[in-house]
This record gives sequence, structure tokens and C-alpha cells, in this order.
Amino acid sequence: MDDPERIARDGAACALRNNQTKPPEGLYCEGTFDTWLCWPHTPANSTVYEHCPEFVHGFSPELMAHKECTENGTWYKHPLTGLPWSNYTTCVKPEDDVSEIITVYEMGYSVSLVALLVSLGILFYFKSLRCARITVHMNLFASFAANNAFWLAWYGLVIRSPSTLSDSPVWCRILNAVLQYVLLTNYTWMLCEGLYLHTVLVSAFVSERRLVRALLVAGWLLPVLPAIIYVSRRAAADEQLCWMDDGPPRLELAVLVCIAVVLNLGFLCNIVRVLCTKLRAGGAAGGAARPSATALHALRATCLLAPLLGLQYLLTPFRPDRTASWWLVYEYISALTISLQGLCVAVLYCFCNGEVLAQLRRRWRVLTFRPRANSTTNTTVSFVRSAAPGAGEDKV
Repeated sequence: MDDPERIARDGAACALRNNQTKPPEGLYCEGTFDTWLCWPHTPANSTVYEHCPEFVHGFSPELMAHKECTENGTWYKHPLTGLPWSNYTTCVKPEDDVSEIITVYEMGYSVSLVALLVSLGILFYFKSLRCARITVHMNLFASFAANNAFWLAWYGLVIRSPSTLSDSPVWCRILNAVLQYVLLTNYTWMLCEGLYLHTVLVSAFVSERRLVRALLVAGWLLPVLPAIIYVSRRAAADEQLCWMDDGPPRLELAVLVCIAVVLNLGFLCNIVRVLCTKLRAGGAAGGAARPSATALHALRATCLLAPLLGLQYLLTPFRPDRTASWWLVYEYISALTISLQGLCVAVLYCFCNGEVLAQLRRRWRVLTFRPRANSTTNTTVSFVRSAAPGAGEDKV
């Protein structure tokens, strides 16, 4: 979309085309390139139309964008920004397949957000579950919940508002920057999950309190520097469209993601090796040194989630053109797998967690059976009192 190479190439081609075109008689607006489309010399007090750019996600190339040349021979300026403005609000078809795909994203993120908030509520409610491992889980849930909430805000306030996209106000660019940050925290906290497991299972003698403090710093602060670099580069390039980008992943963001995924896979491979060694040693020693069931469950959950989280970046290079026959299938599969990642995190780390399920069953028994127990006790006491010698007899 706002690729510097494309902008330079198209800008040079536009300048060449306008230089070779004879301007109209009288007052006119000089041909210009607005980083998306090339607009020709246009007579004053008229409107010029061009096909919408096909590289912008959500735009339909068969529709027309337009640009107004005012009666004094200058391009129309937007009243809010004071800058020349091209109208791309007509480039989106509400009934287009893109709108349906966005709906899939919104539904998936909504389901994931509810599951994550319920998981956080459960872990906050049962104080007996509080430990270093659960603290790491809760921060992972919080990271995904923030990511889902900001994606829902992005789709509702920006993607579904063509005027906001074309105006590119400051608040939508800030929203984009925050969205990139919370997306990176998903990967850093997934890395923290793997690092915690690796440290606890491989290095037995470690202070879990200090480990959790270090993970808190790493999980929330590691993405700060890439996010700052991202904001600086996009602000320096003066990019529009609320910094929306459907091209290859930005290098400053992709580096941290790749490092997190590779390190996590390395941790998991070493954990599996150590566990196999311990299991063999435990079998030979009659069951000694066997890892706990909770550790094994956490390992399985992390092994399942580590490759799942990489889909967002792994699928992008293989995205087909919109003209491809399998483009729509790709987009739906991508929307489902990416938007439901939060649900997978909640299911694997909370709803399928044996400790959590035990607490929920215990709480359910207390809420369900205590009234019956009290009722049975009262009935038994009344029966014993009525059956006691002299019970019910009038005293003289």
C-alpha cells in the first residue's frame, strides 16, 4: 500500500505523464500525485475521476475516486487538515465480500474477547489458584484481550468508515500504533510462557518470584522499542490511510516476532528433550523425578499455541491476488484462525486447566448441595426430636 518504492515509481511516472500532457485552456489545477493515484491537469471548477487503487485493502478497482478543482484553479482542501484532498470514500462497496470478511473478524475477536475476560474473571475470583504460573497466564490473557479489543475498535471506527481512512486523522494513526504494540505483546507473552516452562522444568533451583518480575518487564516492555521505530518511520514518511498496511510485515515488527517464535520453539524442543530424559529416569527409578501433570498440560498448550500465533505473519507472504479463484477461501480461513487465537488461549490455559476445573467443580458443589444438606440436617433433627421418649407429650 504505502510502499516507498511504489510511491517513488508511480510518482515519477505521474510526473512524466503530466509533463507530456498539454494543460487545458484558461485556469486549471496542475496535475499531481497523492501517493495513491495520478491526477491529470484539470480545468477550474470541475471534477476529475480515476479508478480506485486496487492495492488498497477494501477498495474495489471498478469504482471511481474523484478530485475537485475549485473555481480559482486550486485543488479542493479538506476543511479539517487544510491539505489537498482526494475523495476515496466512494471506493468501498458495503455489500462487497470484504465487508463479510470483516464481519468474520469482528465475530471471532468478540468471541475470543468474551472467553478471555471470563478466564481472567475466574483466575481473579479463585485466590487459591494464584501462583507464578497463573500470573504468567493472566498476563497472556490480558495481552490477547487488549489486542482483540483494539482490533474491534479498529474495524468499527476506521475500516468501516471510508471518510476516516481518507482523512487519516491523528487519533486513527495513534490507534494503529497502539494496535501494533498490543499485537507484539501477544508474541512476547507467548515467549514468556515458554521461557517460564523452560526455566522451571530445566533449572529447578530458581526463585519464581524473581522470574515472574523479569517476565513482567520483558512481556510488556520488549515491544516498546519496535513500536517506537514503527511510529517514527511511518510519521517521517507522512503516510496516510491511518497507516493501514496490507503488504509484507514491517521489518521493525517482524524481527521481534521472528525472534520470539524461534526462541519459543527452541525452548519447547529443549523442554521435550528434558522431559523425555526425566520420564525415562523416572521409569527406571520407580517413578522418581516425574514431571507434574500441570507442567505437562502447560507444555501441550504452549506447543499448540506457538505455531498458531505465527500464522498471522506466516500467511501474509502467500496471500493471493483478489483475482485468484481461492482468494476468498484464503481470506475466510485467515480471518477465522487469526481472530480465534484468543479463544484458543483461553481454552487451553484456563477452560482445560485441571486446577481451574477442580475449583469450578468444588464451587458448583458448594452452591448446589449446601441448601440440600441444610434441609436434610433440619429434617433429621426434627425427626429425632419427635421420636425421642416423651416427645410431643404434654407436661403436667
